[in-house]
Amino acid sequence: MKRVYIKTYGCQMNERDSEAVAAMLLRRGFALAPDEFSADAVLLNTCSVRELAESKAVGKAGHLCRLRKKSPDFLIGIMGCMAQNRGDALLTQVRGGVDLVVGTQQAHRIPEFLEELFARPNRGAPILALDAAEGSQEEIKDHLRCRPSAFISIQQGCDMRCSYCIVPKTRGRERSRSLAGIVAEATKLAEGGTKEITLLGQIVTSYGRNLYPKIGDKSPFVQLVEAVHDIEGIERVRFTSPHPHGFGPDLIDAFARLPKLCPFVHLPLQSGSNRVLKAMKRPYTRERYLEIVNALRAARPDISFCTDIIVGFPGETQEDFEQTAELFDTVKFEMAYIFKYSPRAGTPAAELTQALIPDEVMQQRNQILLEKLERYSLTANEKLVGTTQRILVEAPARKGQNIWMGFNPQHRKVLFETPPNTHPEGQLLNLKIERASAATLFGVME
Repeated sequence: MKRVYIKTYGCQMNERDSEAVAAMLLRRGFALAPDEFSADAVLLNTCSVRELAESKAVGKAGHLCRLRKKSPDFLIGIMGCMAQNRGDALLTQVRGGVDLVVGTQQAHRIPEFLEELFARPNRGAPILALDAAEGSQEEIKDHLRCRPSAFISIQQGCDMRCSYCIVPKTRGRERSRSLAGIVAEATKLAEGGTKEITLLGQIVTSYGRNLYPKIGDKSPFVQLVEAVHDIEGIERVRFTSPHPHGFGPDLIDAFARLPKLCPFVHLPLQSGSNRVLKAMKRPYTRERYLEIVNALRAARPDISFCTDIIVGFPGETQEDFEQTAELFDTVKFEMAYIFKYSPRAGTPAAELTQALIPDEVMQQRNQILLEKLERYSLTANEKLVGTTQRILVEAPARKGQNIWMGFNPQHRKVLFETPPNTHPEGQLLNLKIERASAATLFGVME
């Protein structure tokens, strides 16, 4: 029995794809290796959003090629966004060569590709699979096991064409799964004990807009949220990542009337400057963004916000950055992914070489926002000390004996201790919060 190890870089979409591929491999008779050293094949599921992510994956592939000197039959595969972006260039870029390069729409064929490679008397020519695959969306639906909280991929690709973003190239045009297929997957998970579903997509709020009509002024995405919300056994519904463009009255109203829809929104901002947003080709203004935030808070007063921000976009002035910082102060984000701008070849922004911001300036601006984030996150968490929070217990904590980890509806991580030989995984528990850090709440069972 051949053993395969999958190492995942990047976003939750990649994590979900890796899990589905792992489940398909098990179904085809493969075993999963705990690490690269005990594996017959290693798959690197890669990210292309930033240059650093690609560099890490290329470096890892080179390291694996050196390991192969001790085991000539050892196979190396690269899948995901970097595979789609760089394609056959990876066959020469990685010294020692890779055996398999699989794009984002061919991941469901990985088991058959590995079977073919292992059946060869020698390594032979590598397999390159980068073409679009009809129906591939429906194939990535397997799960290794039913966890308390599970991801369901509902949509891939992006038609927005933000000037800095490589996703349209690596993930292609928007493609949505069938509503019936998604509901069937969620129902199966619920029957296995899953209590929380997170709907995943490049722009999740664009789901089904070319597939299903509006019904009673409800977008296809809201119709899907309602359908998952009504599944017996599902207690919580989340989604990521949306686009501000997708927050119409129907979605805002859903937060007010659907109790299982968690009061947490990942709402990418990218910049607080209208001038920079226009250069980024983001079709909203800072004023419109704040309208959405205020409307969501009116609909669900306990709602929490997470965001994405890019500092140092080409041509970003100090005034532009200060507008971003001021908007950060207004919203008081409790979670955020803050990145320095990274040019991606093939995107319109990559051509703005004369307007690049010095790295030391980007680093300074990045640090200012990180300090704001820590302050607002700590303040929000400290307000919860002394309160009772409803926690979905997901897994043992990484450190500490008899310590378990779960999340409240606002997606704040909570750690708590249980008696020995207690396994509360999958339970919804009421915990009294005793103390807090910027990143974590600490509670006790009531």
